[in-house]
Amino acid sequence: MTRRRLSDEEAVLWQGVTRSISPLRRLSKRRSEPVAPETERPAAKTRSTPAAKSASKSAFAAPPAPPKPIAPPPLVPLTRKLKQRIARGSHDIDGRLDLHGFTQAEAHDALLHFLRGRQARGAKVVLVITGKGARGGDAHGERGVLKRMVPLWLRLPEFRSFVVGFESAAIGHGGEGALYVSLRRAR
Repeated sequence: MTRRRLSDEEAVLWQGVTRSISPLRRLSKRRSEPVAPETERPAAKTRSTPAAKSASKSAFAAPPAPPKPIAPPPLVPLTRKLKQRIARGSHDIDGRLDLHGFTQAEAHDALLHFLRGRQARGAKVVLVITGKGARGGDAHGERGVLKRMVPLWLRLPEFRSFVVGFESAAIGHGGEGALYVSLRRAR
């Protein structure tokens, strides 16, 4: 296989590329210092040697795999002790959001905005009231759409940067129609 020579424009472009990258540090048990970067080679009419050919092949190796996206931290349920202290009133609830009468889209936006705002203010635990749903349900036999959807939303990656965990609330705070949501510290 014969190689074509680079045009002057291509050679200048290639030099710019090679200047913008740095070689990977080679980890070796024998050497503790990093490998020194290669010096620039002149682009004008040089003969290629077998070593230069192998170096140019490694320069065209496949790019490294993109970094894996950071998985959101797992949800952690509230401790029994904390839940009891909240129910008794010895631990304050730092905010309340009542989603009665909201559509799903409105409730999703309101919940995201509320959690973001409360986290910024340093809140630790908030109460989200979803309601239990209409007594007879709607024509499709569904009951309590927000009651079902809010826990699903709280598990989504967009909410995980705010939410540590959540549990259904005590009877005095709404029972099954409300959730205690534990928030992460603001960064």
